[in-house]
Amino acid sequence: MIKYVSSKSNLRTIMMLLRDSSAHITLEAFNVFKIFVANPNKPPEVVRILADNKIKLIKYLSGLHKEREDMDEQFRDEKILVISTLEQMVQLE
Repeated sequence: MIKYVSSKSNLRTIMMLLRDSSAHITLEAFNVFKIFVANPNKPPEVVRILADNKIKLIKYLSGLHKEREDMDEQFRDEKILVISTLEQMVQLE
């Protein structure tokens, strides 16, 4: 899994899947995306993609599966953690 979440092409694929029209696909894409964000040893190219897109990602994730947050405490907590982690990211020069 570490090898998978170290790939910028895999990150791009998951980011595309986050925008899918199927709620099931976006939920599963989020479950993989959170691993990319949580990885403490992100390669620079993954950090760059996340940092370059953090404002759009935060805005999008804030509205993602809003209806699920009331019934699924774990999902709500994970989403808050992912957004918080993205907010703290700084762009690489």
